Amino acid sequence: MNMTWDGAPPPEHVAWGPMAFFRIVWRGLGIGLIVIVGLALLFALRVIERPLFGLARPWTPWITQVVCRLSLFWLGLSYVRTGTPMKGQGAIVANHSSWLDIFVLNAADRVYFVSKSEVAGWPGIGTLAKATGTLFIARDPRAAKVQTELFQDRLLAGQRLLFFPEGTSTDGQRVLPFKTTLFASFFADDLRPHLSIQPVTVVYHAPAGRDARTYGWWGDMEFGTHLLATLALPKQGSVEVFYHSPLPVIEFANRKSLAAGAEDRVRSSHTPSAGRTTSKGNSSI
Repeated sequence: MNMTWDGAPPPEHVAWGPMAFFRIVWRGLGIGLIVIVGLALLFALRVIERPLFGLARPWTPWITQVVCRLSLFWLGLSYVRTGTPMKGQGAIVANHSSWLDIFVLNAADRVYFVSKSEVAGWPGIGTLAKATGTLFIARDPRAAKVQTELFQDRLLAGQRLLFFPEGTSTDGQRVLPFKTTLFASFFADDLRPHLSIQPVTVVYHAPAGRDARTYGWWGDMEFGTHLLATLALPKQGSVEVFYHSPLPVIEFANRKSLAAGAEDRVRSSHTPSAGRTTSKGNSSI
Protein backbone atom coordinates (compact mmCIF):
# COMPACT_ATOMS: atom_id res chain seq x y z
CA MET A 1 0.00 0.00 0.00
CA ASN A 2 1.16 3.52 -0.70
CA MET A 3 1.40 5.60 2.49
CA THR A 4 1.89 9.35 2.27
CA TRP A 5 4.72 10.76 4.39
CA ASP A 6 3.82 14.02 6.09
CA GLY A 7 6.40 14.11 8.85
CA ALA A 8 7.49 17.71 8.39
CA PRO A 9 5.80 21.05 7.65
CA PRO A 10 6.52 22.49 4.18
CA PRO A 11 8.94 25.41 3.67
CA GLU A 12 7.63 28.90 4.35
CA HIS A 13 5.71 30.59 1.57
CA VAL A 14 7.77 33.09 -0.41
CA ALA A 15 6.00 36.05 -2.02
CA TRP A 16 6.19 36.33 -5.80
CA GLY A 17 7.35 39.44 -7.61
CA PRO A 18 6.95 40.40 -11.29
CA MET A 19 10.13 38.56 -12.34
CA ALA A 20 8.81 35.36 -10.81
CA PHE A 21 5.89 35.34 -13.23
CA PHE A 22 8.25 35.93 -16.14
CA ARG A 23 10.36 32.93 -15.08
CA ILE A 24 7.25 30.78 -14.71
CA VAL A 25 6.10 31.63 -18.24
CA TRP A 26 9.57 31.39 -19.81
CA ARG A 27 10.51 28.11 -18.20
CA GLY A 28 7.03 26.63 -18.32
CA LEU A 29 6.48 27.32 -22.00
CA GLY A 30 9.93 26.03 -22.90
CA ILE A 31 9.53 22.78 -20.99
CA GLY A 32 5.98 22.37 -22.25
CA LEU A 33 7.14 22.72 -25.85
CA ILE A 34 9.96 20.22 -25.30
CA VAL A 35 7.52 17.68 -23.83
CA ILE A 36 4.91 18.17 -26.58
CA VAL A 37 7.42 17.77 -29.40
CA GLY A 38 8.92 14.76 -27.65
CA LEU A 39 5.53 13.12 -27.21
CA ALA A 40 4.68 13.69 -30.86
CA LEU A 41 7.92 12.02 -31.95
CA LEU A 42 7.44 9.19 -29.44
CA PHE A 43 3.89 8.40 -30.56
CA ALA A 44 4.91 8.47 -34.23
CA LEU A 45 7.88 6.18 -33.68
CA ARG A 46 5.90 3.86 -31.41
CA VAL A 47 3.52 3.13 -34.29
CA ILE A 48 6.44 1.44 -36.03
CA GLU A 49 8.18 0.12 -32.94
CA ARG A 50 5.21 -1.65 -31.36
CA PRO A 51 4.42 -4.16 -34.17
CA LEU A 52 8.10 -4.87 -34.76
CA PHE A 53 9.27 -5.34 -31.16
CA GLY A 54 6.19 -5.68 -28.92
CA LEU A 55 7.09 -4.92 -25.31
CA ALA A 56 10.69 -4.21 -26.25
CA ARG A 57 11.31 -0.53 -26.98
CA PRO A 58 14.73 -0.12 -28.58
CA TRP A 59 14.07 3.41 -29.91
CA THR A 60 11.50 5.41 -27.94
CA PRO A 61 13.34 5.43 -24.56
CA TRP A 62 16.01 7.58 -26.21
CA ILE A 63 13.36 10.21 -26.90
CA THR A 64 12.25 10.17 -23.26
CA GLN A 65 15.83 10.55 -22.08
CA VAL A 66 16.55 13.48 -24.41
CA VAL A 67 13.28 15.21 -23.45
CA CYS A 68 14.11 14.94 -19.74
CA ARG A 69 17.68 16.17 -20.21
CA LEU A 70 16.51 19.16 -22.23
CA SER A 71 13.78 19.92 -19.67
CA LEU A 72 16.28 19.96 -16.80
CA PHE A 73 18.59 22.17 -18.85
CA TRP A 74 15.77 24.63 -19.59
CA LEU A 75 14.73 24.62 -15.94
CA GLY A 76 18.30 25.33 -14.92
CA LEU A 77 18.63 22.37 -12.56
CA SER A 78 22.06 20.86 -13.07
CA TYR A 79 22.67 17.20 -12.33
CA VAL A 80 25.74 15.04 -11.88
CA ARG A 81 25.68 11.28 -12.36
CA THR A 82 28.17 9.14 -10.47
CA GLY A 83 28.52 5.46 -11.31
CA THR A 84 27.25 3.50 -14.29
CA PRO A 85 23.76 2.13 -14.97
CA MET A 86 23.84 -1.65 -15.23
CA LYS A 87 23.56 -3.36 -18.60
CA GLY A 88 22.04 -6.71 -17.66
CA GLN A 89 18.51 -7.71 -16.78
CA GLY A 90 17.01 -6.35 -13.60
CA ALA A 91 15.51 -3.35 -11.86
CA ILE A 92 16.54 -0.11 -10.24
CA VAL A 93 15.41 1.13 -6.82
CA ALA A 94 15.81 4.70 -5.61
CA ASN A 95 14.80 7.03 -2.81
CA HIS A 96 11.88 9.34 -3.62
CA SER A 97 11.81 13.08 -2.87
CA SER A 98 9.90 14.86 -5.60
CA TRP A 99 8.00 14.76 -8.89
CA LEU A 100 11.33 15.96 -10.29
CA ASP A 101 12.68 12.45 -9.73
CA ILE A 102 10.86 11.38 -12.89
CA PHE A 103 12.83 13.86 -15.01
CA VAL A 104 16.11 13.29 -13.16
CA LEU A 105 16.08 9.48 -13.33
CA ASN A 106 14.88 9.42 -16.94
CA ALA A 107 17.64 11.85 -17.85
CA ALA A 108 20.24 9.65 -16.19
CA ASP A 109 19.18 6.34 -17.79
CA ARG A 110 16.57 4.74 -20.05
CA VAL A 111 14.19 3.15 -17.58
CA TYR A 112 10.53 2.22 -17.12
CA PHE A 113 8.85 3.37 -13.93
CA VAL A 114 6.62 1.19 -11.78
CA SER A 115 3.73 3.18 -10.36
CA LYS A 116 0.54 2.65 -8.43
CA SER A 117 -2.47 2.02 -10.66
CA GLU A 118 -4.22 5.24 -9.63
CA VAL A 119 -1.63 7.35 -11.45
CA ALA A 120 -2.87 6.08 -14.82
CA GLY A 121 -6.06 8.11 -14.36
CA TRP A 122 -4.41 11.37 -13.30
CA PRO A 123 -4.86 14.19 -15.87
CA GLY A 124 -1.68 14.98 -17.76
CA ILE A 125 0.65 12.92 -15.60
CA GLY A 126 -1.22 9.71 -16.39
CA THR A 127 -0.94 10.35 -20.13
CA LEU A 128 2.80 11.01 -19.88
CA ALA A 129 3.28 7.90 -17.77
CA LYS A 130 1.42 5.69 -20.25
CA ALA A 131 3.31 7.13 -23.20
CA THR A 132 6.70 6.37 -21.64
CA GLY A 133 5.80 2.77 -20.82
CA THR A 134 5.14 3.01 -17.07
CA LEU A 135 4.07 -0.28 -15.50
CA PHE A 136 0.97 0.27 -13.35
CA ILE A 137 0.36 -2.12 -10.48
CA ALA A 138 -1.85 -2.47 -7.43
CA ARG A 139 0.33 -2.59 -4.33
CA ASP A 140 -1.58 -5.46 -2.82
CA PRO A 141 -0.01 -8.74 -1.62
CA ARG A 142 -3.07 -10.55 -2.99
CA ALA A 143 -2.04 -9.48 -6.49
CA ALA A 144 1.48 -10.89 -6.11
CA LYS A 145 1.05 -13.60 -8.78
CA VAL A 146 -0.27 -11.23 -11.46
CA GLN A 147 2.34 -8.66 -10.47
CA THR A 148 5.14 -11.20 -10.87
CA GLU A 149 3.89 -12.09 -14.34
CA LEU A 150 3.83 -8.41 -15.35
CA PHE A 151 7.36 -7.92 -14.05
CA GLN A 152 8.56 -11.05 -15.79
CA ASP A 153 7.13 -10.04 -19.16
CA ARG A 154 8.76 -6.62 -18.98
CA LEU A 155 12.12 -7.88 -17.72
CA LEU A 156 12.33 -10.67 -20.29
CA ALA A 157 11.66 -8.03 -22.97
CA GLY A 158 14.84 -6.26 -21.84
CA GLN A 159 13.23 -3.43 -19.92
CA ARG A 160 14.89 -2.01 -16.81
CA LEU A 161 12.16 -1.28 -14.31
CA LEU A 162 12.49 1.42 -11.65
CA PHE A 163 10.46 1.79 -8.48
CA PHE A 164 10.56 3.65 -5.16
CA PRO A 165 10.54 1.15 -2.27
CA GLU A 166 9.81 3.86 0.30
CA GLY A 167 6.29 3.94 -1.12
CA THR A 168 6.02 7.72 -0.76
CA SER A 169 7.98 10.91 -1.40
CA THR A 170 9.67 12.87 1.40
CA ASP A 171 11.32 16.26 1.99
CA GLY A 172 14.56 14.95 0.52
CA GLN A 173 16.38 15.04 3.84
CA ARG A 174 15.95 11.39 4.73
CA VAL A 175 15.51 7.85 3.41
CA LEU A 176 12.52 5.97 4.79
CA PRO A 177 12.58 2.20 5.43
CA PHE A 178 12.10 0.22 2.23
CA LYS A 179 8.88 -1.72 1.84
CA THR A 180 9.57 -5.27 0.73
CA THR A 181 6.41 -6.25 -1.20
CA LEU A 182 7.67 -5.47 -4.71
CA PHE A 183 10.98 -7.25 -4.11
CA ALA A 184 9.14 -10.58 -3.90
CA SER A 185 8.53 -10.48 -7.66
CA PHE A 186 12.24 -10.92 -8.37
CA PHE A 187 12.37 -14.28 -6.60
CA ALA A 188 10.29 -16.12 -9.20
CA ASP A 189 12.14 -19.26 -10.33
CA ASP A 190 12.44 -18.03 -13.93
CA LEU A 191 13.77 -14.62 -12.89
CA ARG A 192 15.93 -14.99 -9.79
CA PRO A 193 19.09 -16.49 -11.40
CA HIS A 194 19.24 -13.80 -14.07
CA LEU A 195 18.34 -10.56 -12.30
CA SER A 196 20.18 -7.88 -10.38
CA ILE A 197 18.84 -4.91 -8.44
CA GLN A 198 20.77 -1.66 -8.75
CA PRO A 199 20.34 0.82 -5.88
CA VAL A 200 20.37 4.51 -6.84
CA THR A 201 20.61 7.51 -4.53
CA VAL A 202 19.14 10.87 -5.53
CA VAL A 203 20.24 13.94 -3.56
CA TYR A 204 18.90 17.44 -4.20
CA HIS A 205 20.81 20.57 -3.25
CA ALA A 206 18.72 23.71 -2.90
CA PRO A 207 19.86 27.06 -4.31
CA ALA A 208 22.02 29.13 -1.97
CA GLY A 209 19.94 30.84 0.69
CA ARG A 210 16.89 28.60 0.15
CA ASP A 211 15.36 25.98 2.39
CA ALA A 212 17.21 22.67 2.03
CA ARG A 213 13.82 21.04 1.41
CA THR A 214 13.00 23.28 -1.56
CA TYR A 215 12.70 20.44 -4.06
CA GLY A 216 10.93 18.04 -1.71
CA TRP A 217 7.28 17.30 -2.47
CA TRP A 218 5.35 15.41 0.16
CA GLY A 219 2.22 15.11 2.27
CA ASP A 220 -0.71 17.16 1.00
CA MET A 221 1.41 19.65 -0.94
CA GLU A 222 -0.34 20.60 -4.19
CA PHE A 223 1.52 19.59 -7.35
CA GLY A 224 0.56 22.77 -9.22
CA THR A 225 1.71 25.05 -6.42
CA HIS A 226 5.02 23.24 -6.05
CA LEU A 227 5.56 23.25 -9.81
CA LEU A 228 5.02 27.02 -10.02
CA ALA A 229 7.28 27.67 -7.03
CA THR A 230 10.02 25.58 -8.67
CA LEU A 231 9.69 27.39 -12.00
CA ALA A 232 9.75 30.76 -10.23
CA LEU A 233 13.06 30.31 -8.42
CA PRO A 234 15.60 33.02 -9.40
CA LYS A 235 18.36 30.44 -9.45
CA GLN A 236 18.13 26.67 -9.44
CA GLY A 237 20.17 24.27 -7.37
CA SER A 238 21.50 20.88 -8.40
CA VAL A 239 20.90 17.17 -8.04
CA GLU A 240 23.32 14.27 -7.70
CA VAL A 241 22.48 10.76 -8.88
CA PHE A 242 24.62 7.92 -7.49
CA TYR A 243 24.51 4.52 -9.22
CA HIS A 244 25.71 1.78 -6.87
CA SER A 245 26.96 -1.68 -7.79
CA PRO A 246 24.13 -4.05 -8.79
CA LEU A 247 23.00 -6.65 -6.27
CA PRO A 248 22.50 -10.14 -7.82
CA VAL A 249 19.15 -11.46 -6.58
CA ILE A 250 20.52 -15.00 -6.38
CA GLU A 251 22.85 -13.91 -3.55
CA PHE A 252 19.96 -13.02 -1.22
CA ALA A 253 17.82 -15.43 0.73
CA ASN A 254 14.54 -13.54 0.47
CA ARG A 255 12.86 -10.24 -0.35
CA LYS A 256 13.53 -8.77 3.09
CA SER A 257 17.29 -9.29 2.92
CA LEU A 258 17.39 -7.92 -0.63
CA ALA A 259 15.38 -4.84 0.36
CA ALA A 260 17.64 -4.28 3.36
CA GLY A 261 20.77 -4.54 1.21
CA ALA A 262 19.41 -2.07 -1.34
CA GLU A 263 18.32 0.34 1.40
CA ASP A 264 21.80 0.30 2.96
CA ARG A 265 23.39 1.19 -0.39
CA VAL A 266 20.96 4.05 -1.01
CA ARG A 267 21.56 5.47 2.47
CA SER A 268 25.34 5.28 2.04
CA SER A 269 25.37 8.22 -0.41
CA HIS A 270 22.45 10.20 0.96
CA THR A 271 24.06 13.38 2.28
CA PRO A 272 21.54 16.20 1.79
CA SER A 273 22.34 19.80 2.59
CA ALA A 274 22.67 20.43 6.30
CA GLY A 275 20.33 22.88 7.99
CA ARG A 276 17.26 24.72 6.75
CA THR A 277 18.10 28.15 5.42
CA THR A 278 14.82 29.75 4.42
CA SER A 279 14.29 33.08 2.77
CA LYS A 280 12.12 35.56 4.67
CA GLY A 281 8.40 35.19 4.17
CA ASN A 282 7.98 38.57 2.47
CA SER A 283 10.91 38.33 0.10
CA SER A 284 10.35 38.31 -3.64
CA ILE A 285 11.28 35.54 -6.03
